[in-house]
Amino acid sequence: MSMNTKSAHNVAVIGLGSMGYGMAASALRGGHKVWGVDINPDQIAKFKSEGGQDSPLDEAAGGLDAVAVVVLNAAQTESVLFGADGIVAKLKPGAVVLACATVPPAFARDMAARCGETGVHYLDAPISGGAAKAASGQLSIMASGAPDAFAAARPLLDSIAQTVFELGDDVGAGSAMKAVNQLLAGVHIATMAEALTFGMTQGVTPEKFVEVISKCAGTSWMLENRAPHIVAGDYTPLSSVNIWPKDLGIVLDIAKSAQFSAPITAAALQQFIAAAGMGHGQEDDAAVAKVYARNAGLTLPGENT
Repeated sequence: MSMNTKSAHNVAVIGLGSMGYGMAASALRGGHKVWGVDINPDQIAKFKSEGGQDSPLDEAAGGLDAVAVVVLNAAQTESVLFGADGIVAKLKPGAVVLACATVPPAFARDMAARCGETGVHYLDAPISGGAAKAASGQLSIMASGAPDAFAAARPLLDSIAQTVFELGDDVGAGSAMKAVNQLLAGVHIATMAEALTFGMTQGVTPEKFVEVISKCAGTSWMLENRAPHIVAGDYTPLSSVNIWPKDLGIVLDIAKSAQFSAPITAAALQQFIAAAGMGHGQEDDAAVAKVYARNAGLTLPGENT
């Protein structure tokens, strides 16, 4: 997406994982000057080689228009924003923070209030769509925040998202919607694994499962995206097992505070905890199928009989 130089912004993306790296690359393509930051120096070097800014973030911070924080959780988000070397204190008034991690709504409201004390805007902006859509600038963003925060973030949003759902002025509304999405996404992955391995007990191969079910009413986006990983026996982590105890844990924490019972979420959560306990925490989340396979004595594709 081309854009005139007037709307080219100075942007930092903190967290160059599978989602953050794609967002940073999309912001670059959108004509922005982008600083990429990560604890892994290889990711920073790779991003610089593809056009990322070379100067240290500390030197550039005062001139930034927007900072996307694409880390794992609330604790990392707070550390990036307000920790020992926190970025917010270095930002100019009117700059905007896009907070993209899955966090409880109350946490998002707290971060927004603290940013506001120095005149920094905060957009509660959880993301969805997966690594491929992050890389192509086609994410869905569930965003909430003040109109000024949306206005400040717009040039960056235009380059990284296909759809921005504007969920109102109240910070926390974006995180609430993300929790709803994560409930379904986590349950769908676990259910896909349950159905695929159940099929195997009846002579339905994983390949045939994907071919048929993806054209039937029982399919889901997660089934079509993750089941092929099992068929290929490839558990390279695009989204890892370890994300789900965290995200479904947030869903259940919110549910508890709302006195809402979520038994299906709780059951799915236990399967991801079991997968992590088996040593699969760093594998692709489709590896939750290995819990079922072990319990039923099944051999998944790519595993030795």
